[in-house]
Amino acid sequence: MTTATAESTVPRRVEYRFFERLRVRWAEIDAQHIVFNGHYLSYFDAAVGGYWRALALPYADTMKSLGGDLFVRKATLEYLGSARYDDQLDIGVRCERVGNSSLLVRCAVFRGETLLVHGELVYVFADAAGSQTVPEALRRALLGFEAGEAMVEVRLGAWAELGQDAGHIRQTVFVEEQNIPAEMEWDAGDSACLHAVAYNRMGRALATGRLLEHVPGVAKIGRMAVLSSMRGSGVGREVLEALMRAGRQQGYREVLLHAQISAVGFYLRAGFVQRGPQFEEAGIVHVEMVRAL
Repeated sequence: MTTATAESTVPRRVEYRFFERLRVRWAEIDAQHIVFNGHYLSYFDAAVGGYWRALALPYADTMKSLGGDLFVRKATLEYLGSARYDDQLDIGVRCERVGNSSLLVRCAVFRGETLLVHGELVYVFADAAGSQTVPEALRRALLGFEAGEAMVEVRLGAWAELGQDAGHIRQTVFVEEQNIPAEMEWDAGDSACLHAVAYNRMGRALATGRLLEHVPGVAKIGRMAVLSSMRGSGVGREVLEALMRAGRQQGYREVLLHAQISAVGFYLRAGFVQRGPQFEEAGIVHVEMVRAL
């Protein structure tokens, strides 16, 4: 049973820049009809995964490139209240300190403004030989995020400049993941249009898109692709916004795109509206969407 305890330094919601929203499932409650205490560590773990996406750092690939990994050395929790079935919970995550070889990460579970559980996770950066110094690139990314710095840079340019990175993302997403025939993915438009590629703080390309003229006064955005590990992180929206700004600067009054049905919600949130019926393109159902610039 979780019971309230006195705590002089309980965290406040405003102290967290990042939150992961979860909903309590039936399988997570116990005989007392509250969330079983052990599940809060799973909530922390899920939220920490979202935290890495917010840092624009695909976890597995990032750790591989750094030559090590993060291992939990210590986990502590303090229970102040209880969550119940179907509660919507916001799990706050904050990297409070980066030491020589360790990180102190604080997590807190809020139901609305009410703090239910909080705790800390101590991670050690290590390789097969043992603990190692936290890489400087990782240190800068963690501290930069907590300081409110941007985690992604969107670069605009020609295919000659960005094609290698844009092409790798499109090959991964469209050809390998969605099974679009390679001969349908590449066209003459690549050499003439404006490309956008989003890079994280470590220089890894995460998302891409392109802008070209559809008809005079109307631009077309296409080949929007985000690596699977970064979907839902906001990086795709940054690419889209960069392309729309570029279109506006070039004097276009409207932009259109062909959205896969699974991505319609993403574009609706960005201010696009559907125009016309659904249609099939490259074996996938699409719909045309437009927005004024």
